Amino acid sequence: MQNKLVFTRIRGKMITALFENDRCMQLDCEEGDVSLLGNLYIGKVKNIVKNIHAAFVEIAPGRMCYLPLEEAEHPIYTSKIASDHLVAQDELLVQVKKEGIKTKAPGLTANFSLTGQYLILTHGNTRIGLSSKLNPEEKRRVREWMTPFEHSDYGWIVRTNAAEVAKELILREAEELERKYRTILETAKFRTCYSVLYKSESCCIQTLKNTYHKSATEIVTDQKDLYEEMAQYEADQPSDQKRHVTFYQDSLLPLAKLYNLERELENAIKERVWLKSGAYLVIQPTEALTVIDVNTGKCVAKQKPQETFLKINKEAAAEIARQLRLRNLSGIIIVDFINLENAAAQQELLSYLESFLQRDPIKTTLVDMTRLELVEITRKKVKKSLLEQLDFISANQISDPEV
Repeated sequence: MQNKLVFTRIRGKMITALFENDRCMQLDCEEGDVSLLGNLYIGKVKNIVKNIHAAFVEIAPGRMCYLPLEEAEHPIYTSKIASDHLVAQDELLVQVKKEGIKTKAPGLTANFSLTGQYLILTHGNTRIGLSSKLNPEEKRRVREWMTPFEHSDYGWIVRTNAAEVAKELILREAEELERKYRTILETAKFRTCYSVLYKSESCCIQTLKNTYHKSATEIVTDQKDLYEEMAQYEADQPSDQKRHVTFYQDSLLPLAKLYNLERELENAIKERVWLKSGAYLVIQPTEALTVIDVNTGKCVAKQKPQETFLKINKEAAAEIARQLRLRNLSGIIIVDFINLENAAAQQELLSYLESFLQRDPIKTTLVDMTRLELVEITRKKVKKSLLEQLDFISANQISDPEV
């Protein structure tokens, strides 16, 4: 399997593309090389809105964010008004958990986390969680290793990357994350409101950390600064997890053209997606949810139409799972497949769809099929959709080099 991560810049925006077997599976478009996501601040509570069970917290002058009160169960205050609960003017440690999506402000949590290559330290959540993609033996082994690191103030999440990793590397990272945690708490005592206590790593390093090493065996970029940063990062990885970093140089054929990234971006924001069978998808994001409709299109069922419909639906299911990742669609997704009369065929379709959804690195859940045969899916909201990331750039602007 030829899996590659491609990094380049188009009109000042950093474009990241993940290719699996020469097919683009994931796209990201960042305004700059650094995101607010993961940053840890001393924020000031401006207002408590009880009817939505949330607080609005300022992380910089005029920069308002949204803090659900359930995300503030274990706050670390740097300045506290005389009250036994969170109130306006309190100052506390908050971390940007979600980017601002559509009209919504960025989401915060006071139960912050520190992310490593193999582990995540979680303040407030004291349990040891393990990736569902680890096999039972790996889970048993790593849980045993992490038992000495149990603490009453924080817990751990063991990531998929921990699979087949030596014990000493896991323990070393646990110790490093603990040191970082203690340093943040000690530093916070002497810092003023709006201070940044911890900055997330650059977008490219975050992408490398969040991409399972077997999901992308090669990294390619034509940006010298990104190449040097990523090459250094990979050089520090264990020998069995190193990925080859290639610096692409060809003035006649830029990297974006080699991988047709302008066309990939253009197609990823189109409403209609054609399938090989001649059927097509219609993808329509709205404020509340995303609706996906499966149409037979040019595919004509001459005999045994129900078998043909199942075949089209399964082709559509695989493409829908890809499009969710490609467009970074999140929240509630409703899919209107072609109606199937047989309950066994419906169950076969759902099982087939779920097998593809499980490959998504972002938590994606197949909820059910309603009585109207609408399939309900939820996908965790973390970053903006690709359409929002591209902002005002239209499909024509992407493909027009003069814009």
